[in-house]
Amino acid sequence: MGQEITNTSFSKKDFKIFHSCLKQETEKLREWFKQGLLSNDNLIGGFEIESWLLDRTYRPVPLNKEFLEQFNNPLASPELAKFSLEFNNSPRNLINTVFTSFQLELEDTWRQAQDVARHLSTPSLLLMIGTLPTFQLSALNKDSMSDMKRYRALNEQIMARCKKKYLHLYIQGNELLELDSGTVMLEATTASFQIHTQVPAQDAHNYYNAALMISAPMVVVAANSPYIFGKDLWNETRIPLFEQSIDTANPISSMNRVSFGSGYMENSVLESFEENLDKFCVLLPIIEKDDGTLSHLRLHNGTIWRWNRPLLGFNEQGQPHIRIEHRAIPAGPTFIDMIANAAFYYGLQHYWGQMFKDGHALPEYDEIKSNFYTAAMHSFEHSITWFGEEIKPVQLIQNILLPQAEEGLKMLNISLSDINKYLSIMAARVDNQQTGASWQRKYVALHKCDMTELTRIYHGLQESGAPVHTWGN
Repeated sequence: MGQEITNTSFSKKDFKIFHSCLKQETEKLREWFKQGLLSNDNLIGGFEIESWLLDRTYRPVPLNKEFLEQFNNPLASPELAKFSLEFNNSPRNLINTVFTSFQLELEDTWRQAQDVARHLSTPSLLLMIGTLPTFQLSALNKDSMSDMKRYRALNEQIMARCKKKYLHLYIQGNELLELDSGTVMLEATTASFQIHTQVPAQDAHNYYNAALMISAPMVVVAANSPYIFGKDLWNETRIPLFEQSIDTANPISSMNRVSFGSGYMENSVLESFEENLDKFCVLLPIIEKDDGTLSHLRLHNGTIWRWNRPLLGFNEQGQPHIRIEHRAIPAGPTFIDMIANAAFYYGLQHYWGQMFKDGHALPEYDEIKSNFYTAAMHSFEHSITWFGEEIKPVQLIQNILLPQAEEGLKMLNISLSDINKYLSIMAARVDNQQTGASWQRKYVALHKCDMTELTRIYHGLQESGAPVHTWGN
């Protein structure tokens, strides 16, 4: 959830000063765009993978601090809860055999992390899944929050702005889940696979619009979150769970801090940062010295969780750049599945980013937003609308999107071996209509098992490394 902060107590003056700094930095970013100071280099990719730290009974174990001290690797960091971790990779140019390199690096990091987990004070294991089937409400309390000032300050500020002084969760899926929470720890019940694309700043709005449009198909093929608190809900329950877990009253506008967004960008991703200034109140007014990195703008942006989010960063030479962060899909089931998801995403994002750059018309925004929530609920089981035409997701992906993803990857000069390897995995998953979510449901229906047994079998299959479309029941 972003960088650490220095304190957790704020005065009205802090908020006023921070907002002034935010306004100045938004204007400075506007000037950078006008002057062409942001990087227009070719595409660079990278990931964040959120994971669970579990004991041998497949329940969360609050040992991420001990784990991180022993792992001592900059590619790992804490998440909101003490039982959660984030793993990153080294960003790479999207060219040649980059996806094979991504997979090899992530698997190597994971093997080292697993060895550390096994030797913690409570022998533990790591799991990648969108929502944890064995998760229990008793694990949600302030004591299980990671020891970072950022998280505790966020909790205090969000709860202070909560519409009803508590967070109300209501998700109607195959079953109904309804409960209240006095902390933001509900957010810790989700784990994502976040895909980053550093894009040419002058074209970033086209890549952002492409990410919006393909979010629904991405959720269809990657769904892995059907169960939480013993309830069978959406195929990708992470979506409503995260949106409702940070549900604050916004005194500036009616916009939620976690959402699909407010619309397409017309001319520049600067529009997103301007919307941040105009439509979202400050949550963490940490006053920093002006070091030229627009730290207030970046911190504020980090407290607004659109499912596709522009980010401002800086390369080793200090040049600013824009990344598009795709947050819509879950962790798991395996590394080869996640890299296949990434290949599909990067290919489509580049294909449509270039199409929009060349003047191709956008579909109606309300259409793609509706598609997103339909996909999260139903995955393959319900039609969506594509440029005004209703279509089954299987037909859309097989006949239209996979060829477009292949073309986009060829435009990036990805090797044919990588294209064939990872898109064939995606094609087989679509042919079988078996995602992590559908496999979980099939297994429970066939074996009438409890959530612990489901998680044990899932973990074993994840450890095998076999892509999810090959998993038997």
